[in-house]
Amino acid sequence: MSGGRDDGEPMMEMNTTPLIDVMLVLLIMFIITLPVPTHAVKVDLPVNDPKAVKPPVDPIKNKIAIDVAGNVTWNGAPVNSTLLRQYLDQSAAMNPEPELQFQPDPATRYDVVDQTLAEIKRSNVTKLGFVGNEQYYRDF
Repeated sequence: MSGGRDDGEPMMEMNTTPLIDVMLVLLIMFIITLPVPTHAVKVDLPVNDPKAVKPPVDPIKNKIAIDVAGNVTWNGAPVNSTLLRQYLDQSAAMNPEPELQFQPDPATRYDVVDQTLAEIKRSNVTKLGFVGNEQYYRDF
């Protein structure tokens, strides 16, 4: 019962179980008290200035819309046929070419739409998409 040998001699080895328990508790306390590593990268972001002039040709996508009165707009700004052709030529010259979205109003006169599509075709734009076709699905 004394933990010694069978011959009655006392045990001479050191009991390491309490030492290991104390070391594990200290290790856990050390891990808990470590500060949370925070890594921050300082980035100076550009300030969005509402007065800044946006370039007329967006490198991602551009939208040509025609309203009921037949007014043609490029990304929301009214344009005439000469300015439209300049924007289309700039758009076609970009690499990669931005997507051109075309959205005429359903009540627009067909000849205005046809003239605008002819300008688009003459400018050699290859990425053209029609927007708003879902408004016509009940017509057929």
